[in-house]
Amino acid sequence: MKIGRRGKHTSLAEQNALLLGLVFIVFELLMAATVVWFLMVPVAHRSADDLAGLILLSAQTWNELPPETRPDFERELAQRHLLALRAEAPRAGADELHNPYVQILETTLAERTGRMRHLSREIIEGKTWYWIALPSGETTIAVGFPESRVGAQPIRTLLISAVIGLILAMLAAIWLARRTVEPLTRLEKAVADVGRGDVPELLPETGPRELAHLARRFNEMASQVRELLAARTTLLAGVSHDLRTPLARMRLALALLEEKPTPMLIARLENDIEEMDRLIGQILDLAHGMDRESAMEIDLPALLIDIGAGVPDGRVQARIAPHPCELLAPPSALRRVIGNLLDNALRYGGDQPVELVLEQAGKAVRIGVLDRGPGIPAEQMSAVFQPFHRVETSRSPATGGAGLGLAIVRQLADIHGWQIDIGPRSAGGLEAWLTLPAG
Repeated sequence: MKIGRRGKHTSLAEQNALLLGLVFIVFELLMAATVVWFLMVPVAHRSADDLAGLILLSAQTWNELPPETRPDFERELAQRHLLALRAEAPRAGADELHNPYVQILETTLAERTGRMRHLSREIIEGKTWYWIALPSGETTIAVGFPESRVGAQPIRTLLISAVIGLILAMLAAIWLARRTVEPLTRLEKAVADVGRGDVPELLPETGPRELAHLARRFNEMASQVRELLAARTTLLAGVSHDLRTPLARMRLALALLEEKPTPMLIARLENDIEEMDRLIGQILDLAHGMDRESAMEIDLPALLIDIGAGVPDGRVQARIAPHPCELLAPPSALRRVIGNLLDNALRYGGDQPVELVLEQAGKAVRIGVLDRGPGIPAEQMSAVFQPFHRVETSRSPATGGAGLGLAIVRQLADIHGWQIDIGPRSAGGLEAWLTLPAG
């Protein structure tokens, strides 16, 4: 049923071809009417007036010439002006149809002679001639001219130009439609690949501006899909790996508990359960990071002071300017980002205090978390934001996390349009800066 309904729709190439064809036909008709009315009709009237004057002059001159010179005059008239003279003209009917130029000529002759005379048509040696009987003194003489003398064929010209123009318009429409449909066909195939769960290929960002912009947007989406698929694979691999270690210790502890239960084994089991629960919580935080939170008015100095006060032993030193600083931001996401940066600095900063800084950078606001730990090697600066990536043991001699804290920070920053930068401090340590744009 779906295939049947789809078959009823015409393709974009057919629609464009038909539309351009109709537009061209209307345009051709308007142009033809304009050319006929403002160009051909005035030229036809002027030409008919000249020909009518020549016909009347020829009949009058022939009557005034001596009989012995009339044959020479007729030959010269035929050679130079394609006009012929004879005694009688074929009988013409009042309802005989002629082309528009001949009708204009009849009207012009009627205006000059004061009497309506219809031209008669006669075929002589395969050629069409037009004749009109005019008074010449006491007699009547017929003046004729071949149809080829007029030369112009406006109706045939309009028909030929319309047919040729329509063919060119259809060919141009088909070419333009294919040029437009081809990238859309590639986009349709790529979208179908995404729907099937495959990794789509990047589209060429060429062609018209709109199609290039559409291809660029799709490529951005395809890159995000690739990153999500890679993150999913890494996430599943990391979860399975990190859960095996506490599960193996728990299996060993359970085996030992069967032989001799001790409080140390029970405590080890509890620690392993807490480690698994903490890992699962971080994974859920990473999975929920894609959920966009509503923005609220936040007092940044108060928020940072509250976060720093929650750290025991006074290990956080807040350097916050006394002036107020408020902005719109999602509170839970902002607290989670700052909290993860702070937890990372406290875990790897040794016994040195961690500085929490709030700065105004033009219209933007910068929040810094600065520690005095061993820092991060330069070659791993970009890799620390990948899920489950751990730095060298020199970064944490005693303990290490699951490698999800900075991954959650980067994900939340990307979703809400924030900028996160990390780098070494001048006197040793690591500094992380979160930039919040105005609004």
